[in-house]
Amino acid sequence: MTLLDKDGVRLTVDGAIATVTLANAAKRNAQSPAMWRALAEAGSLLPGNVRIAVLRGEGKSFSAGLDRQAFTPEGFDGEPSFIDLARGSDEELDATIAEYQEAFTWWRRTDLVSIAAVQGHAIGAGFQLALACDLRVVAPDVQFAMRETSLGLVPDLTGTHPLVALVGYARALEICATGRFVHAEEAERIGLANLVVPGDQLDAAVADLAAALTAAPRDAVIETKALLAGAAGRPYEEQRRAERAAQARRLRDLAGVGE
Repeated sequence: MTLLDKDGVRLTVDGAIATVTLANAAKRNAQSPAMWRALAEAGSLLPGNVRIAVLRGEGKSFSAGLDRQAFTPEGFDGEPSFIDLARGSDEELDATIAEYQEAFTWWRRTDLVSIAAVQGHAIGAGFQLALACDLRVVAPDVQFAMRETSLGLVPDLTGTHPLVALVGYARALEICATGRFVHAEEAERIGLANLVVPGDQLDAAVADLAAALTAAPRDAVIETKALLAGAAGRPYEEQRRAERAAQARRLRDLAGVGE
């Protein structure tokens, strides 16, 4: 069932699995504000029974990053150019960037697990979109790169937090400041990729992973994801308390005992 198909974004749902496809292969799925709004809308349209959100890109590249048209004086039709945005107040600029970020935030909701299927280029905003997901399955030709600094900018689409969490501060700084490519073997070794599979097996591998993730009861997965997502920010004793509280909820639920 197709729930959305506009501005280079297509959302389909099959039972508990939602698939969001970047569908502008002619431009290597380059991103624009319109695409970001469509991605945010896709998140808002997910039915309540969805447990897995798969993110994929059509064509040879997952996403080559921000469409360079954004940096031209005219920008995109019907949109303020980045030059126009820079002339606005701090409050206006902050609000605009916050709106753009909405395309990247919902993938980490605790009520679902998100998987990015990544092939070819995942550059800048493309890299950050892959990082927005919980898990990444990649093809051998994947090329991750954070190129914002080479343009005199910083990564601002929520990618810095998950990147540091996955690879550590020092490696994240080196990847971002140099803008170099991270290929499949290194991505798997340093934790950016959960799995590397041949390109023609990418969709099948993601489907197998989705099936494995939906095998366990939904509430147990939701509680476990919340525990793991908050672990880095909690002291050890607080994490122990969180584990006890979560387990108490699960035991009561399984026993049919109310709070």
